[in-house]
Amino acid sequence: MPEHARDRVTRAVHQLAEEPRPPGCRKLQNREGWRIRVGDYRLVYEVDDDLRTVTVLLAGHRRDVYRQG
Repeated sequence: MPEHARDRVTRAVHQLAEEPRPPGCRKLQNREGWRIRVGDYRLVYEVDDDLRTVTVLLAGHRRDVYRQG
């Protein structure tokens, strides 16, 4: 991942700690989890409301991220 994209993705991950379901997030259709857009990149993650945790499952370019898992 290019450095400029990595910086944006890192900021987005930190923001998920404050708001795990920000405006624009989408519930995944074919599996558990959520996704957010960060430019051309996507973060796929799960939220455990009871434990108050966010687990990032995948981070990658939009053309590749959904093929990985």
